[in-house]
Amino acid sequence: MKTVDTSEKGLESLIIKSLLNESGYIQGDLKDFDRGHAVDAKILLRFLKVTQGKIVEALGIEQEGQKRQQFLHRLQGEIAKRGVIDVLRKGINHGPASVTLFFGIPTSGNKRATELFNANIFSVTRQLQYSKDETKLSLDLCIFINGLPVATFELKNRLTKQNVEDAVQQYKSDRDPKELLFQFGRCAVHFAVDDQEVRMCTHLKGKSSWFLPFNKGWNDGAGNPPNPKGIKTDYLWKEILTKKSLTDILENYAQIIEEKDEKGRKRYKQIFPRYHQLNAVRRLLSELVKQGNGKRYLIQHSAGSGKSNSIAWLGHQLVGLSKEGKEVFDSIIIVTDRKVLDKQIKETIKQFAQVSSIVGHAEGSDDLRRFLKNGKKIIITTVQKFPFILSEIGDEYHGRSFAIIIDEAHSSQGGKITAQMNIALATNDNKEDDETVEDKINRIMENRKMLDNASYFAFTATPKSKTLEIFGEPYQDGVKTKYKPFHTYTMKQAIQEGFILDVLKNYTSVASYYKLMKKVEDDPEFDIKKAKKKLRKYVESHNHAILQKAEIMVDHFHEQVVARKKIGGEARAMVVTSGIERAIQYYFAFEQYLKERKSHYKSIIAFSGEHEYGGRNITEAALNEFSSNLISDKLQEDPYRFLIVADKFLTGFDEPLLHTMYVDKPLSDIKAVQTLSRLNRAHPQKHDTFVLDFVNDTSIIKKSFEKYYRTTVLSEETDPNKLHDLKADIDRYQVYDWSQIEQLIGLYLTGAERDSLDPILDTCAATYKGELDEDEKIDFKSKAKTFVRTYNFLASILPYTNGKWEKLSTFLNFLIPKLPAPQETDLSKGILETIDMDSYRVEVKASLDVSLADESVEIGPIPMSNGGRQPETELQKLTNILKSFNDQFGNIVWNDTDKIQIIISEEIPVKVAADKAYQNALKNSDKQNARIEHDKALQRVMINLLADHTELFKQFSDNQYFRKWLADTVFNLTYDQNQPN
Repeated sequence: MKTVDTSEKGLESLIIKSLLNESGYIQGDLKDFDRGHAVDAKILLRFLKVTQGKIVEALGIEQEGQKRQQFLHRLQGEIAKRGVIDVLRKGINHGPASVTLFFGIPTSGNKRATELFNANIFSVTRQLQYSKDETKLSLDLCIFINGLPVATFELKNRLTKQNVEDAVQQYKSDRDPKELLFQFGRCAVHFAVDDQEVRMCTHLKGKSSWFLPFNKGWNDGAGNPPNPKGIKTDYLWKEILTKKSLTDILENYAQIIEEKDEKGRKRYKQIFPRYHQLNAVRRLLSELVKQGNGKRYLIQHSAGSGKSNSIAWLGHQLVGLSKEGKEVFDSIIIVTDRKVLDKQIKETIKQFAQVSSIVGHAEGSDDLRRFLKNGKKIIITTVQKFPFILSEIGDEYHGRSFAIIIDEAHSSQGGKITAQMNIALATNDNKEDDETVEDKINRIMENRKMLDNASYFAFTATPKSKTLEIFGEPYQDGVKTKYKPFHTYTMKQAIQEGFILDVLKNYTSVASYYKLMKKVEDDPEFDIKKAKKKLRKYVESHNHAILQKAEIMVDHFHEQVVARKKIGGEARAMVVTSGIERAIQYYFAFEQYLKERKSHYKSIIAFSGEHEYGGRNITEAALNEFSSNLISDKLQEDPYRFLIVADKFLTGFDEPLLHTMYVDKPLSDIKAVQTLSRLNRAHPQKHDTFVLDFVNDTSIIKKSFEKYYRTTVLSEETDPNKLHDLKADIDRYQVYDWSQIEQLIGLYLTGAERDSLDPILDTCAATYKGELDEDEKIDFKSKAKTFVRTYNFLASILPYTNGKWEKLSTFLNFLIPKLPAPQETDLSKGILETIDMDSYRVEVKASLDVSLADESVEIGPIPMSNGGRQPETELQKLTNILKSFNDQFGNIVWNDTDKIQIIISEEIPVKVAADKAYQNALKNSDKQNARIEHDKALQRVMINLLADHTELFKQFSDNQYFRKWLADTVFNLTYDQNQPN
């Protein structure tokens, strides 16, 4: 009886059968593999004879002999130098001949190109004996194109108790990377495969080989979905490795790029697309061929999942994309707000572009005009420059078709940017000098709409509600219209696959304990809410607090990161601060303490512009003593290990060596996800990350990440009727009447002098100031701002226009800056002059693994303002404020606080000072040796206290931060008392 072959060889046969029968491969013969040159010489010569017979004859390589060996040697040298991908794409020159080694996918209707493509020989050889020395060493499968190896395979079968991990280990342990077939660039990719998962590696390095997942994903997570027609991984050979698909990958995705390593040295990296990248770009291209121009697409790909490559691959392939014989786009504009990514995209696209002159980087409108005139198809610009560039484009470029690719979409879709962009790119057939005001209003409203002559591709890891509603796919869920991304690669999947790291795995909070005291005799009253905010800021920015926190960070980095050789001893840390002033404070504190520790490491500071500090204006370049554009490069080099930032480098900074983050800044929602995600970039030697957070509540961080852990969906669309309600609410205050709005709009749109607008606006502002009470002022101004913000958003996506909304929005845009903020007396003013810091210490809590809820999250539409009113003021005496503040933030956890304070401040110092060895050191040694003897004496004193004060001894022995604080305190007391006056 014949049974099913469930062995590894059975899987091998299944793949071979599919490639031969369904994909048109031929089976290679073991005997034809030339181990000295790592090519299938027989198939190579067969291909060359069929496609370039005259060249074969001219080179004299048809017969075995010296000339053929010289040709094979030349071919091997070119592959070693350029890689097999480039050699297949561009061929080689040998003697007088230019030899083509591969014919790409033909354009539709090109008969000769189709014949040449069909002449390519795709072959698969099983049990390939690859080794020059040990012919018994064999590989499960190897795919060749025209005799050149492209992909290798190690196969395992879970039914026989082996899986993809065993295949990975086989590559790492048994496949010598010095063997010719496994050398860098010799193959495009190496696959480890079982019946459930696929992994890939582009550079075999023995035990350091880095295998990435190549799976479809399942239930927003890792793995592959059940396959009703076969085994889960058959998409690899049935979809990915077909002739057209593999050719497409080699032509448009795979490449070798140049980058710098951790030491700043140049190195080369081979890229093969991940499944989600390939799938996203191919789905987009297929949709465009079906639908044509004028659609919007949202791609939600997790931070660190390779969005920059996906954007570059998409941009490159949109050039020349055609529908029914006509190019879909005249120009492709890539908009990014990340300078690092801006450079990366530009370089990546240039690697693929057959003629690099098709790519241009627009710094200004002159660049853009020149690029369009010179026929550049891809224009890269930053979001900051984009609206200014496009607003200046002349009429000769109106009416063209555009693809607009937006990186981190939520940063670049504001109403003003959308309006300026659309006015610049839209077709304007009715722009006449004799337009009426109503004509102009109608034109402005139309130009606010998403363009019919542009397709939008928005990439983000953290889509806001606006982003989903503008770029997402609408679908009906009962009576509600919801929005979802066109394509997703979730944080959940990326983490489960090990492509990014889980930054919440080792999340540690730091509790601050401090006590403030009153330094004035009287007991003034202050607003308790505002006073507490000021006191918290005062404490946390106090130099003593900054120094203590800096010491904790530096000590932690040396003892827990460096000593444990994280990322092979190359780990870096980022210090996230709440502002430029705080960042500078930390910079000087770090430099001071690193010198005290005699550490050879240094810190880098990053902030924008010039800042006054200590009576002088300073810049990051002045403090770092190198140019700002070198920061990311310098961080990869010793002695730099710490990057101290205010707001820079918190988005788009891709540095796999970042292992640890010290957070001293409030974070929530998207800011929390973007900031902490700086740590998630994978590295072959990076197995974990660490966050030490001095400010944030863990539950808020958890809630922030859960929104974007799986596919993010907008629960319902924004209700435009809310604009009717808002208009009615602000009309009710009678700050303006409609005739004033009509008059101002008429003056503005007909180009009147600016000073003709002010009398109207000033009259309305006077009504606001004179006739509204404080609560009414707050309500009016809040709802006016909400109306403008909501209209700017809805105007781009509503299927209809409303002239009154447009006019009111324009009018309010001018009026709001004229309205003074409601008068609010600061009843906490002066409190900082009445207090002083009595004590401050910090305590690191236990490290947590913050687990995220595994369920889809829906976010609501943009919130509408409910107005506002003057907050209630609660006055409290200074004594009560300090007691409340110290109770809330300074609670030192002792059973008998008063007694413990006496022991710490009186008993322990007396006993330590009486220690003979310490007394001798005080008299006869320097401060450093005295400290050594002091610490020994303190240890002896604390052991003697064990029986009577167990709680105190436990804190001293278990809590390194309390132990350090107590040692510093007692030494300062005893040392100073024993020094001569």
